[in-house]
Amino acid sequence: MKTFCHINYYRKLFKNIRLQRYYSTSEGGNKNNVNNIRNIGILAHIDAGKTTTTERMLFYSGTIRSMGEVHHGNTVTDYMEQERQRGITITSAAVSFPWKESQINLIDTPGHIDFTMEVEQSLAVLDGAVIVLDASAGVEAQTLTVWRQASGYRVPRILYLNKMDRGDAFPTACANSVRDKLQAQPLLLHTDVRHEEKLIGLIDLITLEEVIWTQGRGKNYVRRKLTEESDGHKWETAMSFHKDLIDTLSSLDDQLAETIIAQETLDISAKELEAAVRRATLSMKAFPLLCGSSYKNIGVQTLMDGIVSYLPSPVEGHRLYKSFGTDLAARAFKVQHDDQRGVLTFMRLYSGEISKGQKIYNLGQDKSEQIGALYIALADDYKPVDRVTAGNIAVVSSLKATMSGDLITSTQAAANRAKTHLAKLLQSPSSKDELMLPSARQRIQAMESEPTCEELAGVLLGIGTTIPEPVFLCSIEPPSLAQQTALETALTELQREDPSLRVTTDAESGQMILAGMGELHLDIIKERIIREYKIDVELGPLQIAYRESLLGTSRHTQAVDRKIGGLKQMCKVTMSAKTIKGVPHDNLLKLDKSGDSAANLSHLHPRSLQAIRQGVNTAIMHGPKLGCPVVDVQVTLHWFEMGRGTSDSVVTATVAQCLRKVFEESESVLLEPLMSLEVVCPESHSSRVLADLARRRSQIQHIQMRHQNKVVDCLAPLSELLGYSTTLRSLSSGLASFTMEFHSYQQMSAYDEEKAIKSVTGF
Repeated sequence: MKTFCHINYYRKLFKNIRLQRYYSTSEGGNKNNVNNIRNIGILAHIDAGKTTTTERMLFYSGTIRSMGEVHHGNTVTDYMEQERQRGITITSAAVSFPWKESQINLIDTPGHIDFTMEVEQSLAVLDGAVIVLDASAGVEAQTLTVWRQASGYRVPRILYLNKMDRGDAFPTACANSVRDKLQAQPLLLHTDVRHEEKLIGLIDLITLEEVIWTQGRGKNYVRRKLTEESDGHKWETAMSFHKDLIDTLSSLDDQLAETIIAQETLDISAKELEAAVRRATLSMKAFPLLCGSSYKNIGVQTLMDGIVSYLPSPVEGHRLYKSFGTDLAARAFKVQHDDQRGVLTFMRLYSGEISKGQKIYNLGQDKSEQIGALYIALADDYKPVDRVTAGNIAVVSSLKATMSGDLITSTQAAANRAKTHLAKLLQSPSSKDELMLPSARQRIQAMESEPTCEELAGVLLGIGTTIPEPVFLCSIEPPSLAQQTALETALTELQREDPSLRVTTDAESGQMILAGMGELHLDIIKERIIREYKIDVELGPLQIAYRESLLGTSRHTQAVDRKIGGLKQMCKVTMSAKTIKGVPHDNLLKLDKSGDSAANLSHLHPRSLQAIRQGVNTAIMHGPKLGCPVVDVQVTLHWFEMGRGTSDSVVTATVAQCLRKVFEESESVLLEPLMSLEVVCPESHSSRVLADLARRRSQIQHIQMRHQNKVVDCLAPLSELLGYSTTLRSLSSGLASFTMEFHSYQQMSAYDEEKAIKSVTGF
């Protein structure tokens, strides 16, 4: 009854104002005009409202006829069975829809840290992003992670304060948390309008208009200019925020500052202000902060207007792909297996166009492939098309070698032209910084010498996405030997879809080992194998992915001289190993350049060197203490002799045996994964939660108050956090929540190491 009264009140207030239907049913503007396209992603902490916001956007753009809800399990982008049951996003989904004169290509990404690889893959192909914040919580743990990832790819962002209908929502406090925690300058563009404590609309701080949502499930809203006479206190508050906005923008944008000086007034037109906000957003000097409540159908249209107004078009996107000119340039960012259509590869097109049945060249794999069918995606619904133009997202079938992160062009000649053009661009130091991607930076740091512009161009164009190291592992077994091959096929397909999933076979037991990003990640993989591949697999108990590191240095000579199958096999190697923090994988093997060693190794054949590298890679996978991978180690080859006719496999085996002896003599220590943990619990239960964290060997970093809750930031060993969600629920009567992500590896004490070895080996 109250709701009806306040809507009626506002109807009377706006009776002289023309009511408009602010949602699109047309196909948008000219979609072939690249300036009208926006490729964006929605990123956020768990439960901030990403999927609900996406659903509302699809509804108001006229793409869907009715809105789904996450808790009903009927949203467009959460189409997997596990997503609908759990009410979470597991895999990123691409949707396209028209808005006003533009077309928005949107990727809805997961919030859980276990699926951070999906976010990383999507960010590599986005021009802009919307970071959704919970208006009552501000910046949370996972928000920091996605912000850091987006900064790495230099993606311009706008912030959307969702859940503004809540009583404890506070936009200015959220703006402060963005400033303090993200070290970013927010531009508050909206404040809320409430009637009887209920959110009914927003005030646009650029145009100084009141926007009130009236009826029709949020489809209809009305704008009214605020005036000093009729709005009094509301107008004063809005003017104060408006002046703050101009003040902040003028300090960031020279063009606006010059306009203010020339006009000698702060009375700036809305058009000039909007242009200044856009320039500040594209240069990432500031980030617009828009408000709304997606669940209550308020503020979604103004968010879509913000996306079109402030985020870049493909023309203003990453300069790296401009080197292809009019040739095809596309990056694969997702691989999916479909029962009817086979392997589907999602690609973002930067230049040129792609047609069905076309031949393409993969720069990352150095292979040519033939495209099968070509589609445009709306989540799990695929519309067949003949061609897709630059700036859009295409889905292609029948690609066998292409992986997530690979760069695609039309021919090898086009790739060579792009490399030559990029090498010229990289001669400028400022261009080098601007064109660098996070994964490329890691690869370049691994190089022993400073790369030339040509080498740098090759690295930038051939690079994929950075794959995080797994922290959990467990054995996986089929119900019978007859289904072993089917399970191997399923795991190969799942690995191609999700590069953060690792499958290995234990050399001693022959067991298949599954490694992933968390308990939830491995649980989802198990469910998918049972549901989609109809294999009733069993997972063994979860094990922590420990690492080993060397304490000292050692040197050893290994010789093999025997007959195998009638052929004499002779090999002699001398090797040593030492600890070097953060040594890149490409730099594991070093050749001794001193005296006799240099003379001996100068005749090393590339094929023999390849076999030696293979032996090094085999040896570091199994440390002497617990058989865990050895990290932060550099191996030096001092001497190498090889008889005529000796096979590469003998060289590899000799090197591996030699290094195992070196590792044993050097002594090793166990390293355990340390997690960054954020616990949010009511103040009444905080003492019990803190006491429990102390028992778990956690290092408290920071404790702060957020409304009636305590937010505890700490570092805790992963081994102490197994089954933590159940314990936390019982300690807080189900009122607390936590998020965690991998922080680093740390050395264990002798007592903890002994405990870990006993839990893994059983003795």
